[in-house]
Parts: sequence; C-alpha cells; structure tokens
Amino acid sequence: MKLKQKKNSKKVLKTISNDRTRTNLIRKPEHIALVFLVQRIPSWLSSDMLTFIGLLGSIMTLMGFILAAHMHAYYFLLCVVGLAINWFGDSLDGRLAFYRNKSRQWYGFTLDIIIDWISIILIGLGYLLYVEGNWKLAGFGLIVLYGWSMLITLLRYKVTGKYIIDSGIFGPTEVRILIALFLILEIFFKDIILYSAALACLVLFFINITDSLKLLSLAHGRDLEEKQNNLYGKK
Repeated sequence: MKLKQKKNSKKVLKTISNDRTRTNLIRKPEHIALVFLVQRIPSWLSSDMLTFIGLLGSIMTLMGFILAAHMHAYYFLLCVVGLAINWFGDSLDGRLAFYRNKSRQWYGFTLDIIIDWISIILIGLGYLLYVEGNWKLAGFGLIVLYGWSMLITLLRYKVTGKYIIDSGIFGPTEVRILIALFLILEIFFKDIILYSAALACLVLFFINITDSLKLLSLAHGRDLEEKQNNLYGKK
C-alpha cells in the first residue's frame, strides 16, 4: 500500500512540475506539501480562484503592516498569515491546472507574472507605510531589486527556454519564510526589520549581479550557436 502511494506521489509530482526546474533549499518538503494539497483541493476551486486567493494574501500582508504601524506590532502576525495564504495560492494555481490537465501555458504564465508583480508592490508598500525617514529607501530598493530578479527570470526563459524561478538555493518560498521570520522578530525587537531590509537589499543586489552576468554569458553562447547554425545552413 505504501509503495503504491509512493509511486502515485512521484507521478503527481512529475505531472505538476514538468514545466520548471527547482533548486531551492526546501524544495523536497515543498514538493511533498504540493503533492498532498493538489490532490485534496475541492473540484469547485479553480486555478484562477487560487491566483486570486494568493493576491488576497498579499493584500492581507499590506493590511498587517498598516495595522502594525498605527495600532500594535502584534498585527505583524496578520502579515505572516497573509504570506502563508499567498504561498498557498501562488504555488498551487499552476500546479492544480497541470494536475487537472487544464493548463493554459501562456495565459497562466502571463497572469502569474502580473499577479506576482502586484503582490510585490503591495508588500513593499506595506513596508514603506510602516517605516519612517530614509529607511523607506530600503523598501523602495527591495521592490526595484525584486523586479530586477523577475526580469532575469523572464529573460532566462527567453534565452534558454527554461523557466527557473530560483536563484541557487533561494526561491520565492524561502523569501517568504525569511520575511515572516523578521516580521515575527519585529514584534519583540523593534526596528530589526529596518536592518534586515537593508541587508536583504545588499544580498539581492549581489545575487542579481551574479545572475545577470551568467545570463549574459548564456545569451552570448546562444548568439554564437545561432551564427554557426546559420553559417552551416547557408553551406
């Protein structure tokens, strides 16, 4: 029985992950969770509805920042819940479509990118509304740098044909976990979120620089390959 369940889980994982390669640190437990959840989502809940649920999670995160700024830091727990809901909707919308054999590759890809960008803006706006003074620059920097990483992902997809959303061992899930951790710490150690945001900007900047250089190298290699193919084609 267990062997049958294991084989079925591998089959489901292959079905829901056939469009991307993951390298993130917690990909194994995340895959287990996705396989478990995708088989238990009610039939009336569609992929588009899950996308909307993910967006609601980002709105909830924004509200948590606002309430924490004007009422009490304990409202950061609302942000944590919002991030979890965002992960649920964002991680499962496309996986569910593949599992039900109802995927719309280009529609789903386009919608996912648009909603991801809106979510980043909402969460970044929450940070900007919470902090004061020059620390707002860190929030602005995070939005810009995360947008840069999204551009790298899209360009990599264009150049290589592979949709890779992770940068080494870090992916969107790890980013959500780190944000949630620092928000919880902010409840007990005020202003830690300021320094963590500045550190995140620094780390993300160097990651983006590294990924951009790798992407340029891949693009250069593809140019050379296409020139060679054209040359041999003419002969």
